Amino acid sequence: MIELENIRFAYKKNELVLDNFNFKIKKNERLGLIGANGSGKTTVFKIIMGLLKPQHGKVIIFNKYRESKEDFIEVRERIGYLFQDSDNQLFCPTVEEDIAFGPLNLGKNKEEALEIVTETLELVGMTGFEKRVTYNLSQGEKKIISFAAVLAMEPELLLLDEPFASLDENTVKRMVNILNNIEQAYIIVSHNKEFLNNVVNKSYYI
Repeated sequence: MIELENIRFAYKKNELVLDNFNFKIKKNERLGLIGANGSGKTTVFKIIMGLLKPQHGKVIIFNKYRESKEDFIEVRERIGYLFQDSDNQLFCPTVEEDIAFGPLNLGKNKEEALEIVTETLELVGMTGFEKRVTYNLSQGEKKIISFAAVLAMEPELLLLDEPFASLDENTVKRMVNILNNIEQAYIIVSHNKEFLNNVVNKSYYI
């Protein structure tokens, strides 16, 4: 599904983050991406989504070489990206509007989008939250709703940046349960090795 070949990336000339980095994920795989702060984990996700362009190397996604901005339009429709900070992902007044936003932009009509909202909230155990004001949710609730908004777009692959961060133990368990009940392949960046081991097939150290 994704193959990164000999990736080199630096934010500034003397700030090399990735050097000769190679990575791949196949269909149905569930991988953990582990490394120290500043090791380049989030940078890898941004390169996959076309938000950053490497100075060297190849980005191959869904069997196509991706380089230009246009190349990544399809990528962003087929890959769901859960940001580390939920406040960067949720921007509509209500939960219903946030989750419906993606499907509507993918061409679903209002009735179809609302049906997806209902189904997705049921999947993540948040039925009844449709009219809740997003701003007033707890951090744990925001994380789950952000994930629901990503799932509502029916992506083929998920990039999950610290999905367990700042969550209480019960919410982490809920997130683990959701991950174990979805069909998509995914890559998870996390420092929580205990819970990571419950949701991935193998881990990749960066």
